Amino acid sequence: MTKPSKTKIPPILKAFENLDFLASTEARPLRILSEYLYPKLQLEEQNIKDTIVIFGSARAPSPEDLSGDARLSKNIKLAEYYDATRELSKRLTEWSMNLDGEGQKYVVCSGGGPGIMIAANRGASDVGGKSMALRISLPFENVPNPYVTPELDFEFHYFFTRKFWFTYPAKALVIMPGGFGTLDEFFEILTLIQTKIITKHLPIVLFGKEYWSNLINFETLIEFETIDRDDLDLFFITSSVDDAFIHITSRLNLSHAE
Repeated sequence: MTKPSKTKIPPILKAFENLDFLASTEARPLRILSEYLYPKLQLEEQNIKDTIVIFGSARAPSPEDLSGDARLSKNIKLAEYYDATRELSKRLTEWSMNLDGEGQKYVVCSGGGPGIMIAANRGASDVGGKSMALRISLPFENVPNPYVTPELDFEFHYFFTRKFWFTYPAKALVIMPGGFGTLDEFFEILTLIQTKIITKHLPIVLFGKEYWSNLINFETLIEFETIDRDDLDLFFITSSVDDAFIHITSRLNLSHAE
Protein backbone atom coordinates (compact mmCIF):
# COMPACT_ATOMS: atom_id res chain seq x y z
CA MET A 1 0.00 0.00 0.00
CA THR A 2 1.34 3.42 -0.98
CA LYS A 3 1.72 5.81 1.90
CA PRO A 4 0.00 9.16 1.42
CA SER A 5 2.50 11.94 0.72
CA LYS A 6 2.95 14.53 3.40
CA THR A 7 2.14 17.77 1.64
CA LYS A 8 3.46 20.81 3.43
CA ILE A 9 0.55 23.13 4.14
CA PRO A 10 1.55 26.78 3.91
CA PRO A 11 0.90 28.77 7.09
CA ILE A 12 -2.26 30.80 7.15
CA LEU A 13 -1.38 34.43 7.67
CA LYS A 14 -3.40 36.71 9.87
CA ALA A 15 -4.55 39.80 8.01
CA PHE A 16 -2.07 42.11 9.76
CA GLU A 17 0.78 39.71 8.82
CA ASN A 18 -0.12 39.60 5.13
CA LEU A 19 2.15 42.11 3.41
CA ASP A 20 0.39 41.73 0.06
CA PHE A 21 -2.89 42.67 1.70
CA LEU A 22 -1.35 45.59 3.61
CA ALA A 23 0.04 46.95 0.33
CA SER A 24 -3.32 46.63 -1.43
CA THR A 25 -5.80 49.37 -2.31
CA GLU A 26 -8.30 47.90 0.15
CA ALA A 27 -5.85 48.33 3.05
CA ARG A 28 -5.10 51.99 2.31
CA PRO A 29 -7.08 53.19 5.38
CA LEU A 30 -4.85 51.00 7.57
CA ARG A 31 -1.71 52.51 6.07
CA ILE A 32 -3.06 56.02 6.60
CA LEU A 33 -3.97 55.23 10.19
CA SER A 34 -0.50 53.79 10.86
CA GLU A 35 1.06 57.08 9.69
CA TYR A 36 -1.01 58.82 12.33
CA LEU A 37 -0.61 56.35 15.20
CA TYR A 38 3.08 55.49 14.95
CA PRO A 39 4.39 59.10 15.17
CA LYS A 40 1.86 59.77 17.94
CA LEU A 41 3.26 56.86 19.97
CA GLN A 42 6.87 57.89 19.40
CA LEU A 43 6.24 61.51 20.37
CA GLU A 44 4.45 60.44 23.53
CA GLU A 45 7.32 58.11 24.48
CA GLN A 46 9.84 60.90 23.89
CA ASN A 47 7.62 63.43 25.71
CA ILE A 48 7.53 65.72 22.67
CA LYS A 49 4.52 68.05 22.68
CA ASP A 50 5.78 71.22 20.99
CA THR A 51 7.83 71.78 17.86
CA ILE A 52 9.33 74.66 15.91
CA VAL A 53 9.04 73.71 12.24
CA ILE A 54 11.54 74.92 9.66
CA PHE A 55 10.61 74.61 5.97
CA GLY A 56 12.92 75.35 3.02
CA SER A 57 14.62 74.23 -0.15
CA ALA A 58 16.18 70.78 -0.48
CA ARG A 59 18.61 72.31 -3.00
CA ALA A 60 20.46 74.61 -0.62
CA PRO A 61 24.10 73.48 -0.35
CA SER A 62 26.16 73.78 2.77
CA PRO A 63 28.91 76.40 2.30
CA GLU A 64 31.61 73.77 2.78
CA ASP A 65 30.24 71.90 -0.25
CA LEU A 66 30.76 74.90 -2.53
CA SER A 67 34.11 75.13 -4.25
CA GLY A 68 35.52 76.44 -7.53
CA ASP A 69 32.90 77.23 -10.17
CA ALA A 70 30.10 76.33 -7.78
CA ARG A 71 30.79 79.54 -5.91
CA LEU A 72 29.85 81.49 -9.04
CA SER A 73 26.39 79.95 -9.24
CA LYS A 74 23.15 81.14 -7.65
CA ASN A 75 23.55 78.28 -5.17
CA ILE A 76 25.85 80.52 -3.17
CA LYS A 77 22.77 82.57 -2.20
CA LEU A 78 20.99 79.43 -1.04
CA ALA A 79 24.14 78.48 0.90
CA GLU A 80 23.74 81.70 2.88
CA TYR A 81 20.25 80.57 3.88
CA TYR A 82 21.68 77.18 4.86
CA ASP A 83 23.99 78.98 7.29
CA ALA A 84 21.16 81.16 8.61
CA THR A 85 18.97 78.10 9.14
CA ARG A 86 21.68 76.28 11.03
CA GLU A 87 22.39 79.27 13.26
CA LEU A 88 18.72 80.00 13.99
CA SER A 89 18.01 76.34 14.78
CA LYS A 90 21.04 76.25 17.07
CA ARG A 91 19.91 79.33 18.97
CA LEU A 92 16.29 78.20 19.27
CA THR A 93 17.36 74.79 20.54
CA GLU A 94 19.79 76.25 23.05
CA TRP A 95 17.10 78.66 24.27
CA SER A 96 14.59 75.83 24.59
CA MET A 97 17.03 73.64 26.52
CA ASN A 98 17.54 76.43 29.03
CA LEU A 99 13.90 77.18 29.80
CA ASP A 100 13.38 76.75 33.53
CA GLY A 101 12.20 73.27 34.41
CA GLU A 102 11.12 72.40 30.89
CA GLY A 103 13.93 70.15 29.66
CA GLN A 104 13.81 70.83 25.93
CA LYS A 105 10.28 72.11 25.53
CA TYR A 106 10.45 73.06 21.86
CA VAL A 107 12.04 70.63 19.40
CA VAL A 108 13.12 71.77 15.95
CA CYS A 109 11.38 69.79 13.21
CA SER A 110 12.36 69.65 9.53
CA GLY A 111 11.23 67.77 6.44
CA GLY A 112 14.18 65.45 6.87
CA GLY A 113 15.62 65.94 3.40
CA PRO A 114 18.81 67.68 2.26
CA GLY A 115 19.52 71.41 2.02
CA ILE A 116 17.68 73.72 4.41
CA MET A 117 16.13 70.69 6.10
CA ILE A 118 19.42 69.09 7.06
CA ALA A 119 20.69 72.51 8.20
CA ALA A 120 17.77 72.75 10.65
CA ASN A 121 18.59 69.40 12.24
CA ARG A 122 22.29 70.17 12.16
CA GLY A 123 21.83 73.37 14.15
CA ALA A 124 20.01 71.50 16.91
CA SER A 125 22.71 68.84 16.92
CA ASP A 126 25.41 71.52 17.28
CA VAL A 127 24.24 72.18 20.85
CA GLY A 128 23.36 68.59 21.74
CA GLY A 129 19.61 69.04 21.36
CA LYS A 130 16.94 66.73 20.04
CA SER A 131 15.46 67.34 16.61
CA MET A 132 12.76 65.75 14.52
CA ALA A 133 12.44 64.88 10.83
CA LEU A 134 9.31 64.09 8.83
CA ARG A 135 10.63 62.62 5.60
CA ILE A 136 8.58 61.75 2.53
CA SER A 137 9.36 58.81 0.21
CA LEU A 138 10.96 60.61 -2.72
CA PRO A 139 13.92 59.07 -4.61
CA PHE A 140 15.78 62.38 -5.04
CA GLU A 141 15.53 63.34 -1.35
CA ASN A 142 16.36 59.96 0.17
CA VAL A 143 19.67 61.05 1.68
CA PRO A 144 21.09 60.22 5.10
CA ASN A 145 20.55 62.86 7.77
CA PRO A 146 22.89 62.05 10.65
CA TYR A 147 21.71 65.02 12.72
CA VAL A 148 18.17 63.79 13.49
CA THR A 149 17.34 62.15 16.83
CA PRO A 150 16.83 58.49 15.76
CA GLU A 151 13.59 58.05 17.73
CA LEU A 152 12.18 61.18 16.02
CA ASP A 153 13.04 60.23 12.44
CA PHE A 154 9.90 59.35 10.46
CA GLU A 155 9.28 58.49 6.82
CA PHE A 156 5.83 59.01 5.30
CA HIS A 157 4.14 57.70 2.19
CA TYR A 158 1.26 60.19 2.26
CA PHE A 159 1.85 63.92 2.05
CA PHE A 160 -1.31 64.77 4.00
CA THR A 161 -0.41 62.66 7.06
CA ARG A 162 3.04 64.22 7.00
CA LYS A 163 1.46 67.69 6.87
CA PHE A 164 -0.71 66.82 9.85
CA TRP A 165 2.38 66.06 11.95
CA PHE A 166 4.08 69.21 10.73
CA THR A 167 1.11 71.27 11.89
CA TYR A 168 -0.43 69.64 14.95
CA PRO A 169 2.46 69.98 17.45
CA ALA A 170 3.90 73.15 15.83
CA LYS A 171 4.15 76.23 18.03
CA ALA A 172 6.15 78.32 15.54
CA LEU A 173 7.14 78.17 11.87
CA VAL A 174 10.17 79.40 9.96
CA ILE A 175 9.75 79.51 6.18
CA MET A 176 13.12 79.71 4.45
CA PRO A 177 13.41 80.17 0.66
CA GLY A 178 12.11 77.11 -1.13
CA GLY A 179 10.23 75.77 -4.12
CA PHE A 180 6.78 74.33 -4.74
CA GLY A 181 6.83 72.14 -1.62
CA THR A 182 7.76 75.01 0.68
CA LEU A 183 5.13 77.27 -0.88
CA ASP A 184 2.51 74.55 -0.55
CA GLU A 185 3.26 74.05 3.13
CA PHE A 186 3.37 77.77 3.87
CA PHE A 187 0.12 78.66 2.10
CA GLU A 188 -1.83 75.70 3.42
CA ILE A 189 -1.00 76.60 7.02
CA LEU A 190 -1.61 80.28 6.31
CA THR A 191 -5.05 79.40 4.92
CA LEU A 192 -5.88 77.33 8.00
CA ILE A 193 -4.95 80.27 10.25
CA GLN A 194 -6.81 82.85 8.14
CA THR A 195 -9.97 80.72 8.15
CA LYS A 196 -9.56 80.04 11.89
CA ILE A 197 -9.34 76.29 11.46
CA ILE A 198 -6.07 76.72 13.36
CA THR A 199 -6.87 78.84 16.42
CA LYS A 200 -3.68 78.41 18.43
CA HIS A 201 -1.07 81.14 18.65
CA LEU A 202 1.38 80.30 15.83
CA PRO A 203 4.12 82.83 15.03
CA ILE A 204 5.42 82.52 11.46
CA VAL A 205 8.72 83.92 10.20
CA LEU A 206 9.15 84.34 6.46
CA PHE A 207 12.94 84.46 6.22
CA GLY A 208 14.75 86.19 3.35
CA LYS A 209 13.32 89.57 2.32
CA GLU A 210 15.06 89.57 -1.06
CA TYR A 211 13.68 86.17 -1.99
CA TRP A 212 10.11 86.64 -0.80
CA SER A 213 9.67 90.22 -2.02
CA ASN A 214 10.77 89.18 -5.52
CA LEU A 215 8.66 86.03 -5.48
CA ILE A 216 5.35 87.31 -4.07
CA ASN A 217 3.87 90.78 -4.29
CA PHE A 218 1.58 90.72 -1.28
CA GLU A 219 0.48 94.30 -2.05
CA THR A 220 -1.16 93.01 -5.23
CA LEU A 221 -3.38 90.75 -3.15
CA ILE A 222 -4.44 93.77 -1.08
CA GLU A 223 -4.91 95.96 -4.18
CA PHE A 224 -7.30 93.41 -5.70
CA GLU A 225 -8.95 92.89 -2.28
CA THR A 226 -8.32 89.15 -2.29
CA ILE A 227 -6.92 89.51 1.25
CA ASP A 228 -7.21 92.15 3.97
CA ARG A 229 -4.20 94.19 4.98
CA ASP A 230 -4.52 92.68 8.46
CA ASP A 231 -3.76 89.28 6.91
CA LEU A 232 -0.16 90.41 6.46
CA ASP A 233 0.12 90.40 10.25
CA LEU A 234 -0.10 86.60 10.16
CA PHE A 235 3.62 86.42 9.37
CA PHE A 236 6.82 88.37 9.98
CA ILE A 237 9.34 88.95 7.17
CA THR A 238 13.01 89.37 7.99
CA SER A 239 16.52 88.60 6.79
CA SER A 240 18.01 88.74 10.27
CA VAL A 241 18.66 85.67 12.42
CA ASP A 242 18.58 87.95 15.47
CA ASP A 243 15.16 89.38 14.55
CA ALA A 244 13.75 85.93 13.73
CA PHE A 245 15.00 84.56 17.04
CA ILE A 246 13.56 87.46 19.03
CA HIS A 247 10.23 87.33 17.21
CA ILE A 248 9.74 83.61 17.87
CA THR A 249 11.02 83.43 21.44
CA SER A 250 9.19 86.56 22.62
CA ARG A 251 5.89 85.24 21.32
CA LEU A 252 6.45 81.75 22.67
CA ASN A 253 7.39 83.22 26.05
CA LEU A 254 4.19 85.27 25.97
CA SER A 255 1.93 82.34 25.05
CA HIS A 256 3.67 80.09 27.60
CA ALA A 257 2.97 82.64 30.34
CA GLU A 258 -0.75 82.80 29.56
